[in-house]
Amino acid sequence: MKTVISHKGTIEKIDGNHITVRITQASGCAACGMSAHCDASESKEKRIDVIDDHAAEYEIGQRVRVTADSKSGYRAVLLGFGAPLLVMACALFGALTATGDETLGALCGVGALVVYYVALYLVRDKLGKRFTFAIECG
Repeated sequence: MKTVISHKGTIEKIDGNHITVRITQASGCAACGMSAHCDASESKEKRIDVIDDHAAEYEIGQRVRVTADSKSGYRAVLLGFGAPLLVMACALFGALTATGDETLGALCGVGALVVYYVALYLVRDKLGKRFTFAIECG
C-alpha cells in the first residue's frame, strides 16, 4: 500500500490540461485556537501545477485535493536538501584538504552549490516528469 501526501486547495487557473492549484501550507500550531495571538504559527500559500487529461471537468475556484505518493516527497527532499549538503561538504572539505585555506574551501563549497542548482534547473523538465501530482474533487 502506498502512502499518499495530500493537500486541500483551490483551483486558480486552467490552461488546456494544465491546472494550477493554490494550497495553504500551515505549520503544526497554525490550527491552534491561540495562533492569532502567537508569533510561532505560520502559513504559506503555494501553487502546484497538475497535468490532468480531464481538466475540462474542473472549474476555477473549485475546492480540490492534490495528492502525490510519499516516494516523490522523499525524492524531492533528497534533491533539495540531501544532495546539496553532500555536494557542498565534499567541495568544502576537498578544497580545505588540498589547499589548507578555509576561505578558499568556503568559496568552493558555495561555488559547488551554485553549479548543483544550475544543473538542477537545466534538468527541471526531465525532473518534472518524475514528480507527478493527481487531483481529486473535494
